Amino acid sequence: MKASPIELCNVSKHYGDVAAVRDVSFTVAARTLVTLLGPSGCGKTTILRMIAGLELPTAGKIRIGDADVTGISASDRDVSMVFQSYALFPHMTVFENVCYGLSVSGMAKAGMRDKAQATLASVGLTGFDARLPSELSGGQQQRVAVARALVLEPAVLLFDEPLSNLDARLRRQMREEIRDLQQRLGLTVVYVTHDQSEALAVSDRIVVMNRAEIAQEGAPRELYAAPKDAFVASFMGEATRVRGTLARRDDVVGSVALGPLTLTIPHRGLPDGEIEVAIRPEAIGFLPPGATPLRGVVRKAAYLGNVMEYTVETAIGSLFAINPVADRPLAVGAEVAVELAAHGVIAIPAT
Repeated sequence: MKASPIELCNVSKHYGDVAAVRDVSFTVAARTLVTLLGPSGCGKTTILRMIAGLELPTAGKIRIGDADVTGISASDRDVSMVFQSYALFPHMTVFENVCYGLSVSGMAKAGMRDKAQATLASVGLTGFDARLPSELSGGQQQRVAVARALVLEPAVLLFDEPLSNLDARLRRQMREEIRDLQQRLGLTVVYVTHDQSEALAVSDRIVVMNRAEIAQEGAPRELYAAPKDAFVASFMGEATRVRGTLARRDDVVGSVALGPLTLTIPHRGLPDGEIEVAIRPEAIGFLPPGATPLRGVVRKAAYLGNVMEYTVETAIGSLFAINPVADRPLAVGAEVAVELAAHGVIAIPAT
C-alpha cells in the first residue's frame, strides 16, 4: 500500500473572529503514526478535517506527498477518514459498506469483490460480509469502518477519536489492532484523541495541542519524561505540581529543595531560583515514619485490583501516588515517610 508524508506549514483556521487553529506547522513522515492530542476545543479535529479537505485553511499550506492540496476538495485528495461515529450505512451489509467507495469510483464488480474480501480479512472480519451494522459489536463496527477506509488504498489514513464509543477493555484491544495494522501495512496515519494513554500506546510521535496552538511535539517517551511546561506535564499523564528552589550545580543537573527534601535532578536549562516540579505518581514511594525527612499522612486510598492509588498530604503539598503493592494497603490516616525517585521528578518553569 502506498504511503505519503504530510506537511502543514503555518496553517490557521478562523471562524469569524475565533481562531480554531493558529499558525500550526508539523510534518508526518511516510509510514508513521502521529497523534494529535489535546483537550476538547484545542483544534485537533479541525486540523484533521483540513488534512482531509473537509475544511479549508484560512492561511498556510498543506502538502501530501509532492502535491500542494491546500485548496483541493476532499474527493480529489488521496485520503480516507475513520469517523468517531463510524458513519456506517445501517441499511447496507458489511460487504456493501466496504465496497461503497470502490463502486463510486467505478471499479468493476469482480475486482471490487476480491479487494473488499481481502481487506475484510486484513481486519479479521472474514465471513461477516452479509451482516448488517446492527448485528455487529462496537469493536466489529469499528473494524468495518477501518476496512472501508483501507480498501481505497489511500496515501493517508485519518482517525477521529475512533475508540471513544468503546468500553475500556475493548479500547485497549482495538488500539493494539490499529497500531499493528498501521505497522504491518506501512500506512501514514494521523490519529486524533484526548486520551493520553491511547496516544502513548499507538504513536511514533505526538503533537500536543492547547488553545489552537502546538504546545509541544515529540516522541511519546520524550513528552512524558521531558514536558516543556506545566500544561504538557499535566496532560501527558498524571503529575503533581509542587514549588521548589533550584540551585544549578553544572550544565546538566541542579539541587532542588522541596520542603525538607533536597533532590539532584536535571535542571533542563532553567535558571536558579523558584521553579515548579512535576512529580509522576510512580516516583513516589512510602517508608516507615521517620525514614525520610518528608512526613506524610494518607488522606485517600483506592483499590484498583493490581495497584493502589493514594493521596498523601505532605509539607510540600498533596501528592498523588500509585503503589503496585496492593496486598498490603495503607489505611486512611496512616503516617508514612515519603521518598521520591530520581526518575519521574521533572523540573518545569514556574507559572
